[in-house]
Amino acid sequence: MSFISQLDETILLFIQEHLRTFLLTPVMIFLSDLGTAGIIWIALGLLLLAFKKTRFGGVALLVTLGLSWVVNDCIFKPLFQRPRPYLAIRELLPLVPRRADFSFPSGHTATSFASAYALTRLTDKRWAWIYILSALIAFSRMYLGMHYPTDVLGGMMIGTLAAAVLCPLMETYLKPLFEKSRK
Repeated sequence: MSFISQLDETILLFIQEHLRTFLLTPVMIFLSDLGTAGIIWIALGLLLLAFKKTRFGGVALLVTLGLSWVVNDCIFKPLFQRPRPYLAIRELLPLVPRRADFSFPSGHTATSFASAYALTRLTDKRWAWIYILSALIAFSRMYLGMHYPTDVLGGMMIGTLAAAVLCPLMETYLKPLFEKSRK
């Protein structure tokens, strides 16, 4: 574990020393804010609900988002109780206000990747571009000093796995209900 911890620290300090710029920082704060409380994904889900043709996608996105949040924030964060990196790495300066909750796994990342998986799997492959936004939100969490790289990887895995378990169930049991109502 010490090798992984050292690698986490090295990556975060590399980002701080070599990638942070006065031009990029506001962009990273904006991207991180999009992922806060899943706001971008909730807004997108509500938008999809507004149209009959995309209603199933909206429901699927919101249900997947909810499951991802429960698994990530209600089960894994309390289970691992990993402190935020700025508490352990003296040289790391967070660029946004410090948080009192735990670090592992990244909730921003979990909800982003769960949402991207659900949209791509259950609606239209043209949604694959949303993975770029998800990756940028995930990177923003490291850039801002709020998460370790392994927190982000854990969030990616948890969000993707939660969606991968839920999506086939929604395809089988929920999607036919929406297809009937459109006829």
